[in-house]
Amino acid sequence: MDASRSRAPRLPLLAAALVCAGALAAGCTGSVAPREREDTTRRAAAPQADSDLEADYRRVIRDVLPSVVQIQAGDDLGSGVVYDGRGHIVTNAHVVGDERTFRVTTAHAEESLAATLVSSYPQQDLAVVRLERVPDGLRAARFGDSSKVEVGQIVLAMGSPLGLSSSVTQGIVSATGRTVTESSGSGGTGATLVNMVQTSAAINPGNSGGALVDLDGRVVGIPTLAAADPGLGEGTAPGIGFAIPASTVRTVADQIVRDGRVTDSGRAALGITGRTVVDDDYRAAGVAVVDVADGGAADRAGIAPGDVITRLGGTAVTTVTSLAEALAARRPGERTTVTFTRDGRRETVDVTLGEQ
Repeated sequence: MDASRSRAPRLPLLAAALVCAGALAAGCTGSVAPREREDTTRRAAAPQADSDLEADYRRVIRDVLPSVVQIQAGDDLGSGVVYDGRGHIVTNAHVVGDERTFRVTTAHAEESLAATLVSSYPQQDLAVVRLERVPDGLRAARFGDSSKVEVGQIVLAMGSPLGLSSSVTQGIVSATGRTVTESSGSGGTGATLVNMVQTSAAINPGNSGGALVDLDGRVVGIPTLAAADPGLGEGTAPGIGFAIPASTVRTVADQIVRDGRVTDSGRAALGITGRTVVDDDYRAAGVAVVDVADGGAADRAGIAPGDVITRLGGTAVTTVTSLAEALAARRPGERTTVTFTRDGRRETVDVTLGEQ
């Protein structure tokens, strides 16, 4: 059999195979294959889902932004959230600083309004100011249940970053239950804050004191600080910000509004002033007690100036920050132990924690 004859019967077979392949791609029938129908439906649904999400964003911004204000404290700008219809506004303590009077600009106001400080609680980096005149249409924000905040949840951050009032950024909840310590410089209070909500929504200078909001239009946190990136010097790490949870905000703000100050902090304290000390290799090795508050937890336990605290309960203490974080995990009235060195001797005493 020559070559030309051998090829002849293969041509129609090849053609048939190609036709069959084309037919198989369509299910070998005149109808659309189930998978193709599914892909088509998914592509058709995607624009609708995007449109629905965009509508959610717009609705939340429309509902919440009138409750977010800009606060001018001296030469500094920050944000705040309208807490009630009587003109109380909650913000960060580091936003108000040492000022007692402020200028507040609401979302739709043409001019700023005068406000005065009710009380500041730097230990939790929260403060409340009150408008001297409540403008028509002032709308209090709705605060959510921060215990129900979940990782992956979409959130919007609203405030006045870099002085750009009524700005909105979006992200997700990246983590919950974080413990972070603020810098005591650059306007920070040096507070150790627990149960913080971590978010990827951009938080820039001026966002502090604003609102972190879920898609139900409820405030789930007060944006407070962004993580610092050592590689950027004083710069922040993009996409890593922290907000004080709404439950903490309400606990502190309710007391300030009702009593003019925080009467029950829920924060444990030893009642000392301390400083970090280092060992012979210049590694942080404990907290030296500089001063002891009369009648405080440390005083009642016999801890004295000059002692170096190295452990609180089962937690090692190497720096002032680590001591603050260990205390932040406990409650006033809780009994624990404190281990310290005195004149080269290691001692452990029982302590009933006081309140900060």
